[in-house]
Amino acid sequence: MFYQYKLSFARVLKKFSFNRKEKVKAAIEALVVFFETGQRTEGLGLKKLKREFWEIRTDLKDRVLFRLSKDLVEFV
Repeated sequence: MFYQYKLSFARVLKKFSFNRKEKVKAAIEALVVFFETGQRTEGLGLKKLKREFWEIRTDLKDRVLFRLSKDLVEFV
Protein backbone atom coordinates (compact mmCIF):
# COMPACT_ATOMS: atom_id res chain seq x y z
CA MET A 1 0.00 0.00 0.00
CA PHE A 2 1.26 3.49 -0.88
CA TYR A 3 0.39 6.66 1.04
CA GLN A 4 0.29 10.15 -0.42
CA TYR A 5 -0.60 13.58 0.98
CA LYS A 6 -2.25 16.27 -1.15
CA LEU A 7 -0.85 19.79 -0.82
CA SER A 8 -4.19 20.97 0.54
CA PHE A 9 -3.88 18.42 3.36
CA ALA A 10 -0.42 19.70 4.25
CA ARG A 11 -1.60 23.32 4.21
CA VAL A 12 -4.49 22.63 6.58
CA LEU A 13 -2.35 20.49 8.87
CA LYS A 14 0.26 23.25 9.08
CA LYS A 15 -2.34 25.59 10.65
CA PHE A 16 -3.27 23.11 13.41
CA SER A 17 -1.99 23.38 16.97
CA PHE A 18 0.62 20.91 18.15
CA ASN A 19 -1.99 18.75 19.95
CA ARG A 20 -4.27 18.57 16.92
CA LYS A 21 -1.32 17.63 14.69
CA GLU A 22 -0.36 14.83 17.07
CA LYS A 23 -3.93 13.48 17.03
CA VAL A 24 -3.93 13.49 13.22
CA LYS A 25 -0.57 11.70 13.13
CA ALA A 26 -1.81 9.07 15.60
CA ALA A 27 -4.98 8.47 13.58
CA ILE A 28 -2.99 8.09 10.36
CA GLU A 29 -0.58 5.68 12.06
CA ALA A 30 -3.54 3.61 13.29
CA LEU A 31 -4.95 3.55 9.75
CA VAL A 32 -1.60 2.39 8.35
CA VAL A 33 -1.46 -0.38 10.96
CA PHE A 34 -4.98 -1.41 9.99
CA PHE A 35 -4.13 -1.61 6.28
CA GLU A 36 -0.83 -3.41 6.86
CA THR A 37 -1.91 -5.91 9.54
CA GLY A 38 -5.70 -5.99 9.43
CA GLN A 39 -5.92 -5.12 13.13
CA ARG A 40 -8.41 -2.33 13.66
CA THR A 41 -7.64 0.10 16.47
CA GLU A 42 -10.52 0.96 18.78
CA GLY A 43 -11.79 4.47 18.15
CA LEU A 44 -10.42 4.72 14.62
CA GLY A 45 -13.86 5.73 13.34
CA LEU A 46 -13.29 4.39 9.85
CA LYS A 47 -16.29 5.28 7.71
CA LYS A 48 -17.00 5.21 3.97
CA LEU A 49 -18.45 8.47 2.71
CA LYS A 50 -19.08 7.96 -1.00
CA ARG A 51 -17.38 6.20 -3.87
CA GLU A 52 -13.68 6.05 -3.00
CA PHE A 53 -13.74 8.64 -0.19
CA TRP A 54 -13.37 7.59 3.44
CA GLU A 55 -12.82 9.27 6.79
CA ILE A 56 -11.16 8.47 10.10
CA ARG A 57 -11.68 10.32 13.36
CA THR A 58 -9.00 12.11 15.30
CA ASP A 59 -11.51 13.09 17.99
CA LEU A 60 -15.17 14.08 18.14
CA LYS A 61 -14.47 17.33 16.31
CA ASP A 62 -11.88 16.53 13.60
CA ARG A 63 -11.84 14.08 10.73
CA VAL A 64 -9.17 13.03 8.24
CA LEU A 65 -10.49 12.46 4.73
CA PHE A 66 -8.76 10.15 2.29
CA ARG A 67 -9.32 8.58 -1.09
CA LEU A 68 -8.77 4.85 -1.31
CA SER A 69 -7.94 3.13 -4.60
CA LYS A 70 -6.42 -0.26 -5.31
CA ASP A 71 -3.05 0.27 -3.64
CA LEU A 72 -3.04 4.01 -2.87
CA VAL A 73 -4.30 5.96 0.11
CA GLU A 74 -4.39 9.67 -0.73
CA PHE A 75 -5.03 12.04 2.18
CA VAL A 76 -7.08 15.02 1.04
